[in-house]
Amino acid sequence: MSSTARTPTGPSAPPGSGAAAVVFDLDGTLVDSEPLYFEAGRRTLAGHGVTGFGWEDHTRFIGIGTRQTLTTLRAEYGIEAPVEQLLAEKNRHYLELARGGTEVFPRMRAFVERLHAAGLPMAVASGSSRTAIDAVLTATGLAALLPVFVSAEEVAHGKPEPDVLLEAARRLGVEPGRCVVVEDAPPGAEAARRAGMRCIAVPYVAGTVADPAFASAGLLFPGGQGEFDPDAAYAWVTGGS
Repeated sequence: MSSTARTPTGPSAPPGSGAAAVVFDLDGTLVDSEPLYFEAGRRTLAGHGVTGFGWEDHTRFIGIGTRQTLTTLRAEYGIEAPVEQLLAEKNRHYLELARGGTEVFPRMRAFVERLHAAGLPMAVASGSSRTAIDAVLTATGLAALLPVFVSAEEVAHGKPEPDVLLEAARRLGVEPGRCVVVEDAPPGAEAARRAGMRCIAVPYVAGTVADPAFASAGLLFPGGQGEFDPDAAYAWVTGGS
């Protein structure tokens, strides 16, 4: 295990037992799409007269579903357009940007490929729209490895509620307690805890490392993607040290 990764302290399986499935968050975990979502949101807000929306404003919503984010921003900025319109506009902007190129974190790709080679079932559970998830997985070549995915728009509540993770487990045919979740944001880690799933946390925003939600993660890489160790994560998922 990486010397800087935190050892398991959250929900855990019996010693020596491994997970039956792994559920990945998408944005900020598998792919570096947050800059694209920021730009898509900035363009959407600018189209409704909102200027000055910066990166720090965007980071408040990392890990939160697109619909929930836009509902909050609509109220904060007094935007008259309905949420459905804003959602369609942001998705359009995002798809234009994503199809131009979305980067997969190299170590995460290696981790997914290793899990796939071992025959471990996997799914994606994301706050993005189904259209956006499908577009990103297809464009990055991850679709063949991760054919099962769930969008927050398909369940009653997005993260930090556990709905999207529980639905992913249902589609995989695996009990929630036998799943490991890989997340980059506090709402996702909290959703994993509420779902009764173990969690590997790889914080996207450095300042969130001390967030109480990450205290429930069984394995935490405080340095984020730069510190993530596929070998250590694989050993932990499969019941090794």
